Amino acid sequence: MLPAEIAQAVKRIQFITGRQVSDVMAGAYLSVFKGRGMEFDEVRPYVPGDDIRAIDWNVTARTGEPHIKRFVEERELTVMLLVDVSASQDFGSGRRSKLEAAVELSALLALSAVENGDKVGLLLFHGGADLYIPPRKGGKHALRIVREVLARGQGVAEGPAKRPLLPAFARRWFAKLQRVTREAPRRSTSIAAALEFCRQVLPRRAVLFLISDFMDDGYLQVLRHANRKHDVVASLITDPREADMPPAGLVTLEDAETGAERLVDTRSPAFRAELAARAATRQQKLKDELRATGMDLVVFDASQSMVDPLLRFFRERERRLR
Repeated sequence: MLPAEIAQAVKRIQFITGRQVSDVMAGAYLSVFKGRGMEFDEVRPYVPGDDIRAIDWNVTARTGEPHIKRFVEERELTVMLLVDVSASQDFGSGRRSKLEAAVELSALLALSAVENGDKVGLLLFHGGADLYIPPRKGGKHALRIVREVLARGQGVAEGPAKRPLLPAFARRWFAKLQRVTREAPRRSTSIAAALEFCRQVLPRRAVLFLISDFMDDGYLQVLRHANRKHDVVASLITDPREADMPPAGLVTLEDAETGAERLVDTRSPAFRAELAARAATRQQKLKDELRATGMDLVVFDASQSMVDPLLRFFRERERRLR
């Protein structure tokens, strides 16, 4: 995809998702993510009329003068989009690939966040971090995030963006991690590495939308740790052909993550039954593992709407918070 095509695609996504956000998304987003309530701001001397319940007795005893704690309402959130751009995300049997569905989902979330005055950031990853954009506010910043997901997903970058935009300490950290995990399959996804990176760069609690097909192993413990510090929402992108393949005869399938090939007979009832069973088992296992940690899982079909599952998730979560 050329830069001009990317710009055109961003405009199209902005038009589609912008209307969806203004019509239905923003209110649902606000009702679920309302900030953390009251945040400590400062300790100041007591003045007549202040609520005596706010007196900081430790400071008062130390100084000999009454002081009170001052709190401010904290509405602003930090939303971080962790988008998997590994090879398996390029798969798509319908009108778009899983990665293109992830782009639309990212746009919906980014525009909903900035519409409500929140900061939004981006981390693109596969085996390591491809691109990190620190959380900021504003519509232009949200559109930059959409543009980068599009560009990186197509392997396009210009000028300085050809190099991962990572702090020096993060580049050293990922280099060390890759040495430790050099036996991992080529082009493999590393969800654990993405979550560890967020732990390094996000000192305060944030809402993390992990957008991936979860074609990975060994990340569950890191995911649990991340959810203790942050609010992690697992967003699973699927494709119908991962569970149901048409009877097209002998077909050579390649594992996008490892490069391994396998010749299969798609007309075989046994193969088709095994494919469906494995897909259902994998998704159910992921749901069970996340449910055990109190984590949310939202399933998106790349061939269908991104809005409907997201709205169902918002409404279900709002009911739980009441």
